[in-house]
Amino acid sequence: MEKREEVYDIFWYFAFERQNIWYRKMMGQRPPYTSDDILKEYKFCNAYRVLDRVSQYMLKNVIYNGENYSKEDMLFRIVLFKIFNKEDTWEYLTKKLGDITLSDFSFNKYDELLLIRKSLGEKLYNDAYISCANKAFGYDLKHQNHLALLDKMFIQDKIYNSISNAASMEEVFKILKSYPLIGDFMAYQLATDINYSDVTDFDESSFTIAGPGAKRGIDKCFKNHKGYSYEDIIVHMYLIQEEEFRRLGYDFKYIGKRRLQLIDIQNLFCETDKYLRAKRPDLKSNRVKIKKKYIPKSDKIEYVFPKKWNVKL
Repeated sequence: MEKREEVYDIFWYFAFERQNIWYRKMMGQRPPYTSDDILKEYKFCNAYRVLDRVSQYMLKNVIYNGENYSKEDMLFRIVLFKIFNKEDTWEYLTKKLGDITLSDFSFNKYDELLLIRKSLGEKLYNDAYISCANKAFGYDLKHQNHLALLDKMFIQDKIYNSISNAASMEEVFKILKSYPLIGDFMAYQLATDINYSDVTDFDESSFTIAGPGAKRGIDKCFKNHKGYSYEDIIVHMYLIQEEEFRRLGYDFKYIGKRRLQLIDIQNLFCETDKYLRAKRPDLKSNRVKIKKKYIPKSDKIEYVFPKKWNVKL
């Protein structure tokens, strides 16, 4: 791997300073949280994926909402939530349906509710990432194809049996990816979210897949790969993180004793690509602008983590 030294160092700087912003907010400091004009102006995900608002919402409201669910119900809840990835849609469904479990799932019932919401001009999907929208199951509307996907996975194929017997996170990824409307990126995100729960319990850093944004970030940080895959580079960065933070004099604020995981490094390459669009516009890719501006939120998040991590702030 041949680095672009200055750009490569920006990857570690971004991870360090983005985590500092989170830490200052968490500690109750007042803005500005950084002197970096780009980080002040635009919205970026956290260094740790689990700290982002949607992940925190899912942990609190989908996984740890105070109720006891079977592992099959928990799997259904997670996949349903992540297909839309939008808090408002989840809250709408729970308001109309009550507690969400697989036994109460019906294509027609869910479709009717979502059509009503759509008719009121409400968005069903989070636009943070675009889920596949082809007519894989023959329906004209995106949400109908996704409901048909859920029916295929849970009612027809009883996917829980396959997931529960999987021997690795990679196998979970492959099971999920075998379905229409689920590509590499979505399958990896789903496998990670499922692993937050007790449905599976694999080492997060046993497997990774580079999404399109991560590939752009890697190509900006490295002049060439010297035969290494994108995933090889993500693993390499995961392994050397403490060494690189020390080299640059960065006291990175880990959450508890938990290192940045492969999913975090993958996401950080994606966010670094966004940051470099403003910092180094000379590094060309198929994306040239950062879409979202940073809008401060006044509510304070009480952070929760998967219980199996034993993380304490």
